[in-house]
Amino acid sequence: MAERRLECSWKRHVVEQLKQRDRVQRHAFEEIIHQYNRLLEKSDLQTVLSERYQSDKYDLQNRHDSSPGLDLSRNDSLQQEMAQMRIRHQEELTELHKKRGELAQSVIELNHQIQQKDKEIQSNEAKMEEYQRQIAELEGECRELRGKLQDLEQANQTLKDEYDALQITFGALEEKLRRTTDDNQELVSRWMAEKSQEANKLNAENEKDCKRRQAKLQKELAEAAKEPLPLDPDDDIEVLAEDSGKGTGETSPNRPLSRTPRRRPGNSYGSSPECTETPSGVCADVRVPATALHVFEAHDGEVNAVRFSPGSRLLATGGMDRRVKLWEVVSGRCEPKGALTGSNAGITSIEFDSAGSYLLAASNDFASRIWTVDDFRLRHTLTGHSGKVLAARFLLDNARIVSGSYDRTLKLWDLRMKTVFAGSSCNDIVCTEQCVMSGHFDKRVRFWDIRAESIVRELELMGRVTSLDLNHDRTELLTCSRDDLVKIIDLRSNAVRQTFSAQGFKCGADWTRVTFSPDGSYVAGGSADGALYIWNVLTGKLERTLDKNHSSAINSVSWSPSGAYVVSVEKGCKAVLWSDM
Repeated sequence: MAERRLECSWKRHVVEQLKQRDRVQRHAFEEIIHQYNRLLEKSDLQTVLSERYQSDKYDLQNRHDSSPGLDLSRNDSLQQEMAQMRIRHQEELTELHKKRGELAQSVIELNHQIQQKDKEIQSNEAKMEEYQRQIAELEGECRELRGKLQDLEQANQTLKDEYDALQITFGALEEKLRRTTDDNQELVSRWMAEKSQEANKLNAENEKDCKRRQAKLQKELAEAAKEPLPLDPDDDIEVLAEDSGKGTGETSPNRPLSRTPRRRPGNSYGSSPECTETPSGVCADVRVPATALHVFEAHDGEVNAVRFSPGSRLLATGGMDRRVKLWEVVSGRCEPKGALTGSNAGITSIEFDSAGSYLLAASNDFASRIWTVDDFRLRHTLTGHSGKVLAARFLLDNARIVSGSYDRTLKLWDLRMKTVFAGSSCNDIVCTEQCVMSGHFDKRVRFWDIRAESIVRELELMGRVTSLDLNHDRTELLTCSRDDLVKIIDLRSNAVRQTFSAQGFKCGADWTRVTFSPDGSYVAGGSADGALYIWNVLTGKLERTLDKNHSSAINSVSWSPSGAYVVSVEKGCKAVLWSDM
């Protein structure tokens, strides 16, 4: 019906346009036709007058021939009258010819205009046909779009109904989660309270046991001092001489003898106490660094990680040049020993095993790698993360490895790999016998049970966690975060025991590493301004600031297990060996 109505409307429009053109062109030609009719009448009149003139002339000639003696005056007057009539008729004929020419020109121009109008009409008709075709196509598209719109409205209504149902389900699950979280917090609080009580009891028992052992040891030492010590030439002992003031070099019978190991030539690497690779227990001689012994370019670019071997003889550094370099500490200098290659991207973390035989490194190519230190050979490549690996550590049994990645997962590597979803990018990892502690981008430190592969508890700090470290007896956790605070957390009470800060200290990156001294008495960390800060754990105060050798932000710090050296590496290519010598 709509198409028929549209077809009738454009036909009426065409008829009206034709009638309008007829009226306009008829008005233009009416005057021409009228003038042309007058011209024809005058032409006919001229013809009649010419015929009359010719007949009159013939009659006059006949009369003149028949009566030559008639009145000559009348003949002259007739000739004059005919001459005037001829002149007048000639003027009228000229005027009529002129008007005829003008009218002919007007007819030509109007014919030309008619032809142009006809062409315009044809062009407009062609355009109208094109427009009608486009209108038909657009109407078809409109019908299709209306159909699609109806389908989309139906689909939208269906999705809206599903969304409402999901919203109701989400509300119920959220309420259930809230109740479960409250119950979990209550259980954690109760568990923490019980654990705190157990820790206090255990500390009290340990103190009593320690006092008993000390008393027993003092008693045994007193008894041993009273008895003479037989000397065997084959024993690996020395007898200490008395003070130099005595000057004799003889032994005093009242002075106890001290057993000391003889230094074998095969194990001598210099005069420093770093020269033995045999790891010991707690270091008793920690030196607070005061001067830079050796400043050297460690890598071709940014240096991200640094670590001493367990025996303090070797130093490993890792950088953005995709290499791990080994350095031998000899007489206060770091001599190059070799390079470990095989990584396809920059090194982010370094770790020795407890014997110093293997080296584990994490890198930005989503993998971790294990090398043997003695022959620099790549032994294992651990792939499975979908983001850059920011930290990798040996577990205490050296048979398993834990790695943390930017992909928000931790992976436990053994004969088979296990994946734990952490919920946030992992920046650093430390391990105890049965627990893995991870520091994350979401400002949380998470504690994982290795056997259950689940979170035991979480601790939230005020900034993104960049570094974790444990003291020698693994009872205190050192953290560094982007709020420029270094904290010590007591793992027995799960509480922050101490907080360190300093004017000018600023954490320079998400992977800035801080470290305990081997005996846990000091904390060392590097700042974004290139200064090395050392705090005293016992007093809680800043012990020393070393700010003259780095030109860019310090990325990592490592304290040698022997306590004699500290090494810091920067975003530039330099590493600095520090000591108090």
